[in-house]
Amino acid sequence: MRCLALVLGGHSADCFLGDIMNRLLTAATVCWALALPVGLFSSSAHAETDRTDLIEVTPVSTAKKGLGPYLKSLLTATQPKGEVKPLVASYSKSWLDAQPPAAGGEQWRCLSEALYFEARGETVKGQFAVAEVILNRVKSERYPDTLCGVIKQGTGRKYQCQFTYTCDGRKEVIAERKAFERVSKVARAVIDGTKADLTAGATHYHTTSVRPSWARVYKQTARIGVHVFYRHTYRTASN
Repeated sequence: MRCLALVLGGHSADCFLGDIMNRLLTAATVCWALALPVGLFSSSAHAETDRTDLIEVTPVSTAKKGLGPYLKSLLTATQPKGEVKPLVASYSKSWLDAQPPAAGGEQWRCLSEALYFEARGETVKGQFAVAEVILNRVKSERYPDTLCGVIKQGTGRKYQCQFTYTCDGRKEVIAERKAFERVSKVARAVIDGTKADLTAGATHYHTTSVRPSWARVYKQTARIGVHVFYRHTYRTASN
């Protein structure tokens, strides 16, 4: 209405220009007002998305891909590749009792039984020494190449076997469970590679209550508990 009055009054050009300016200012104001919340919302949306990525994606992905190898490197840092750290025994009952319950297959069972019937009354060191003799025989070309093979060699002929309990005609009964548990731990430790050389390579032994004929021929290497140990001189002999 104001423009119409101005036009009638002879000021049409000024009114026209003023009206254009007003329209431009109004349009600019509206656009700015509309653009402002959109810009703010857009910025907020991006920030929220970034936080979601940081919390749910980045840490989880990094943890799954990086933490495992890192822990593995820490655990293996002191154990060079290819090197196996041997078990070191203290040869005491307290050390033996502290070991976890033993278990294993046929070879472990054979050695456990041999230690039970041959050395359950010995000291822990004496039991390890007897186990060492059996292992030395396994390593020798003159004897079977398994623990069970060495222990059962000659079984079936009374008093002609290598270990008396396997051919003395008596039934093998394990009555002392605690004693068996202990010698089974010794067997497990020896099979697992306990580092020791208690008998200097002995392949024979006898108790101090007897003296077999071969004891005069073989070289005595050690005396532990009630057992005397010998290393063969490559002559045929039996235990």
